[in-house]
Amino acid sequence: MSYTPKILAFAGSLRTDSFNKKLVKVAAQGAEKAGAEVTYIDLRDYPFSLYDGDLEATKGIPEIVTKVKEIMSAHDGFLISSPEYNSGISGVLKNFIDWTSRAAQGEKAGACYSGRVVSLMAASPGGLGGLRGLVHVRMILGTMDVIVLPDQLALAKAHEAFNEDGSIKDEKQHAWAERLGHNLVETLKKLRG
Repeated sequence: MSYTPKILAFAGSLRTDSFNKKLVKVAAQGAEKAGAEVTYIDLRDYPFSLYDGDLEATKGIPEIVTKVKEIMSAHDGFLISSPEYNSGISGVLKNFIDWTSRAAQGEKAGACYSGRVVSLMAASPGGLGGLRGLVHVRMILGTMDVIVLPDQLALAKAHEAFNEDGSIKDEKQHAWAERLGHNLVETLKKLRG
């Protein structure tokens, strides 16, 4: 029986019409075309409170965080599209990582990240496409026993980049986004297949 990589795709944004949600869905299409089983989640559906060490100490890890960690643990790799807020990572994505990296009893910290392979991308109305924020995301994940693939996409002028159907107008950029998903799948097949 051949190995089918399981990929989790999400964006570090809550906004309904988020450019980053659109971008990660294009990359997810590339992963599906390469033979992966892809699950897309919207972080709006998983409202985490702000990370608070006192809350964790008195009440433990919230049930919703545990649920998301279980989803993450069931996947081999992640497609993550990160908005850039003030030249850095979005608060939503940072809080998501802070909570999901916490260790439950009998578990090592960052267990749902450990050994995963990740492909990064960003979309922004600005001219750099969220590139500066990706530096922060790459740095954070790089300390968590994650393989972050070197290729990435920073989609500039994102407010003009998408068609009504969610595809990217520029065919080369659309293909590049799909290639991020494809390359993640091919890397996982080489590592685990």
